[in-house]
Amino acid sequence: MEIHQIRYVCAVVETGSFTAAAAREHVAQPSLSQQVIKLEDELGTELFHRFRHKIRLTEFGKAFFPKAQDILRAVSSAKSAVYEMTDTARGPLKVGAIPTIAPYLLPKVLPSFSREFPEVNITISEDITPILLQKLQETALDIVIVALPVQGAELLRREILRERLFLVASVNHVLCRGSSACLKDLAAEPFLVLKEGHCFRDTAVAACKRASITPNVVFESGHFATILSMVAAGMGISIVPEMAVEPHPGCKFIPIEDERAIRRVGVVRLQSHFYYRPQREFMDHLTTHVKRQMNLPQTRKRAS
Repeated sequence: MEIHQIRYVCAVVETGSFTAAAAREHVAQPSLSQQVIKLEDELGTELFHRFRHKIRLTEFGKAFFPKAQDILRAVSSAKSAVYEMTDTARGPLKVGAIPTIAPYLLPKVLPSFSREFPEVNITISEDITPILLQKLQETALDIVIVALPVQGAELLRREILRERLFLVASVNHVLCRGSSACLKDLAAEPFLVLKEGHCFRDTAVAACKRASITPNVVFESGHFATILSMVAAGMGISIVPEMAVEPHPGCKFIPIEDERAIRRVGVVRLQSHFYYRPQREFMDHLTTHVKRQMNLPQTRKRAS
């Protein structure tokens, strides 16, 4: 039984397919499948039911998988213990971020971090909050960057910034004549919002509720880029966080008057997961540089 075979089995379970597992592990799919079969042959039983369009763990696989995760965690812990004794941060770092943060924050932070810590092998996952938190629980991620609050007694949270919310409208819209926008005056406006599952949708809807309006949702998307293009075409208005306020043809961004119309951004990790040096260095780098690079108000470090 080889470590890479155990890793491949876990990758198949976590990604849901041999093809996705091979892509994640950067190996050819036939090679990964062959290694899993060799492990099954050694164990004398199949770990997976293989259907045409999906895979499912057998009862033997269900018993094997958590033990396999324990083995991989132990190997990772052993490596990290050695890395802690070196003069520089090195080793793997797995970071997750939600889609309304990742494209705006990470490109401004990661290049300088990689230059300062070239021996840290950082990988990034972008997904919605529930999936990132699930991966965090499975230790498939070390830390995640999400909107706060998030629930869970097993989680440690550190707020890194607060940002204002902005209304975005077509440059030809009457709203663009003012220097700010009051949400209570927008009840009749067609709203373009993110799909269910995106936490920023909840943030935007909550801001509308405080203004005693129910947004007239006419379009939903999984991406701000699509929403902004639709806004520029005059299809409606939307709400975006301050970090997404970037020049976009046909759009104007207008501050929302409500002082409570903000988004709290934080880093979350497992309380039970050892805080290794690559994670500490990344956290320090992120909190040190976020204010300067994002030009946003930075909060004091805190964990709860």
